[in-house]
Amino acid sequence: MSETTDPLVLDLVEWIAREPRLYSEVIETWRTSCPRLTIWEDAVDRGYVVRQPVAGEGVRIAITARGEQFLRDNQRGR
Repeated sequence: MSETTDPLVLDLVEWIAREPRLYSEVIETWRTSCPRLTIWEDAVDRGYVVRQPVAGEGVRIAITARGEQFLRDNQRGR
């Protein structure tokens, strides 16, 4: 992950950690047209967040144990 995106990935993971979010909400909020700002993709690729199918709701996004560790390592953990 580049130094440029580190703080944004941290913000995304922290935002999702507050409460699991629907995939549509995450993509709408964190979508970017800049190919250099791949915040969502970076968080997924590094295993910080996971998609969870939920009956009747669609797909929910939650942080993983690795994402929780990422937050703690950056003094934003629970």
